[in-house]
Amino acid sequence: MQSSMQVVEESDPMVIDSVEPSAPQSTMDWDVHHGRFQQLFLSTCSLICIVGNGTQRAFNSDPSVLFISLHRHDGGDFYPYGPFGDLDSCGEGLGLGYSVNIPWPENGMGDADYIHAFQKVIMPIATEFDPELVIISAGFDAAEGDDLGECLVTPVGYAHMTYMLAGLAGGRLAVALEGGYNLDSITKSALAVTEIIMGGAPPEMGPMVASEAGARTVWLVARQQSQYWKSLNARACEPEGLPCAAASYSSYKTVVPTEANSPPLPTQEILKLHRQHYMYSEHGMMEVPLVSAELEQRFSGQVICSPDVFQCETLVFVVHEFGNLRVEMSASVMRDAQLERANLIEFSKDLVTWVKAEGYSLLDVNLFPKPNGSILRPKTKSIRALRQEVITYVWDNYVMLSSARNIVLVGHGPACQQLMDLIDMRETSVVESVRSVIQVVGHWPPCLPSRPENLKWYRCHSFLALGCDHSIRRKVQEVEWHGHVLDVDEDRSVALFAKALPDIKRFVKAQLSCLK
Repeated sequence: MQSSMQVVEESDPMVIDSVEPSAPQSTMDWDVHHGRFQQLFLSTCSLICIVGNGTQRAFNSDPSVLFISLHRHDGGDFYPYGPFGDLDSCGEGLGLGYSVNIPWPENGMGDADYIHAFQKVIMPIATEFDPELVIISAGFDAAEGDDLGECLVTPVGYAHMTYMLAGLAGGRLAVALEGGYNLDSITKSALAVTEIIMGGAPPEMGPMVASEAGARTVWLVARQQSQYWKSLNARACEPEGLPCAAASYSSYKTVVPTEANSPPLPTQEILKLHRQHYMYSEHGMMEVPLVSAELEQRFSGQVICSPDVFQCETLVFVVHEFGNLRVEMSASVMRDAQLERANLIEFSKDLVTWVKAEGYSLLDVNLFPKPNGSILRPKTKSIRALRQEVITYVWDNYVMLSSARNIVLVGHGPACQQLMDLIDMRETSVVESVRSVIQVVGHWPPCLPSRPENLKWYRCHSFLALGCDHSIRRKVQEVEWHGHVLDVDEDRSVALFAKALPDIKRFVKAQLSCLK
């Protein structure tokens, strides 16, 4: 797909003569800041289209221009500050509904969040609008590596976004280079965009799931914009596990459930509570108290340990997101909560039976957070930061204070990333005490330590369980960074964990035997 496009720098005017002055124009702004100050002018005979940081103000009441912006907003606390650019900034007068703002509530938003927004909101609206020209306000300060934007969009992510937009308006696409504060990030991202508009295909993207904050934001935008666009289905965007939304939205309000308006527990919470009750009642597991009110709010009851956690020579430290149906059903069309419940209980029984039979102790951490009770209020910490805080707190205050000389790290699904974060943050103590690093990723991308000096150690101690036909099998060099790799003929992630458990047992025993 090759677009008829031009690339312009921020200070240069450009004339597009092939589009009628009255033709509908669509402008896409993915700069990390919301657009409100005039910087770039695109003109035809009688139409002035101000694209970039002045876009929405210039066309706030113009129904011939559709303005869409993804930007970091932080509830109005991120530059350029204030409520303008929030999701309820939808235009005015005849232009009401022709401004679409997707305001990220925190840093750390990445490819999965941006692609989710494109698939659920941006492309349905843009297709319904049917523009004759698309203009991308291409700031790259949301790119991974930009310390000002603090977001994580990769060149591959930018390529996929450009590819989708190039399918509109018969390929008539203009790209205006804007912000960015890391030359390396700008170079790689701009190259990825240029390759697409010159007719290239976007690189493959692995399995992705939008973050909790990203999915919640997209859902709220869909709710707001569905009154203007028939193609939007807000119900289809609703993330599972969120509290019921307030009747009217304000990003500065928090929904405080009362006895009268408390929403029913979502399925994920019921599954987590059911497993926790089983672990407490059937296996005598104990709850680990957490250090801060924020951690208690999001993870209370989700960190549990066996009574002998401080006494055994070998400790199995398991991190997971059991109950997260987006993880469990990522490769499955049907959602069966009863089957998920049965899988969780059966696997939990097998896990505890193995640990007890070998004389090990167990620390079990569920990193799938509880709903925080707010709609879009900015949080003091990102979910990833909270997860890192939980896992390092447990490591420092339980694992390191125990008598265990041998630690077995076990990660499941997206929680494997927190194991790699732990290896990087507690490098010395991890290398001294960890004998095995188990990743059961299913169809999720496997993780590696980010510090190069830890890669050789990791390879010697790692076990990786993959779902059938995992995309990493086509990337031989990436597979080689992992030590023992097992393919499991199973799609559902908890069931895959159960099938891999016999091989995990043998691997752990072999690793521990090397010490004798």
